[in-house]
Amino acid sequence: MAGTDNSIRQAFIEDPPNVLKAKPSEGAKRFRRCRSTPADPTEQPTDQKPSEHTSALKAKELFKDIRPSFRLVGLLLFVYLLVGVIIFYLFMDQISGKRTNRVLDALYFVIVTMTSVGYGDLVPRSDTTKLLACAFVFTGMAIIALFISKAADYIVEKQEVLFFKSLHMNMKGGDAKILRAMETNRIKYKFYTVALLMVTVVVSGTLFLWKVEKLSLVDSFYCVCATITTLGYGDKSFSSKLGRVFAIFWIIMSTILMAQFFLYLAELYTEQRQKMLAKWVLNRRITTMDLEAADLDGDRKVGAAEFVLYKLKELGKISQEEISSFLEEFNRLDVDQSGTLSTYDLTLAQTS
Repeated sequence: MAGTDNSIRQAFIEDPPNVLKAKPSEGAKRFRRCRSTPADPTEQPTDQKPSEHTSALKAKELFKDIRPSFRLVGLLLFVYLLVGVIIFYLFMDQISGKRTNRVLDALYFVIVTMTSVGYGDLVPRSDTTKLLACAFVFTGMAIIALFISKAADYIVEKQEVLFFKSLHMNMKGGDAKILRAMETNRIKYKFYTVALLMVTVVVSGTLFLWKVEKLSLVDSFYCVCATITTLGYGDKSFSSKLGRVFAIFWIIMSTILMAQFFLYLAELYTEQRQKMLAKWVLNRRITTMDLEAADLDGDRKVGAAEFVLYKLKELGKISQEEISSFLEEFNRLDVDQSGTLSTYDLTLAQTS
């Protein structure tokens, strides 16, 4: 165990052998980055061969395959809307309410059902249409949940860069510095971007209902709030042909942004809590009890690696079970029991 800890400590404070380096200033400790993973996401390794990061690429491809692509989700949404329009177009005579155009009303009804707004201006009358509406609301909510995550990320990330640049027009250092600053405050800028888009959607919807649907200003704002929160009281809604064309696009956009607004609000709150915890952990005074808890190998001394692991455990970034599993894997790979891993160890471990 001591040999293992010493090897971990060396990985933090020593430079790799046979590498020319400038002499460090007196009294300064030397820390090196892990060569396999650059600390800065904007850095591009120049001396890395394709074979060295094959495993990283495979991991990315694995998660890419697990998560549905935006194109696939968009295709599912298109098929859902197409099938819904055809079905409710055929059964439109069994749906009561104010009509404008048969095809437009069918699409409008599917959108209102899918987003669970449910104004009540178009209502199924027969048992058949009621069962179809039940099927479409559950299927639509599943599809819209996938579409929300994909579409909102696409919309927000496009606007996030423009929003950040407008706030920091005088920032020097080029795109690399901008990307680093964005990554540091990513959740905050996403929240600001969604909030700005939400205001735009609310204002545009209110003005449209006021000018086109001829509702009062208060009723227009009331209808907008009932729509984006999916309350859908039904006393105020889009009743004209132009209004329903606008509603088809506006309802999807507004409900997506509302969902993402509260998601980013929760993430921003969690991030602030984590930063407060990190600040407390880094600034609090170390006691003898902390040293005893950080002493993994029981030699009454705490090395650099042990101290870092203890701080990570305090921050909740890693658990004791994870540390134990990592050490078990290390011991399994360390075939010659030298306390270090080499290519020879990996070859023996793989063959065995």
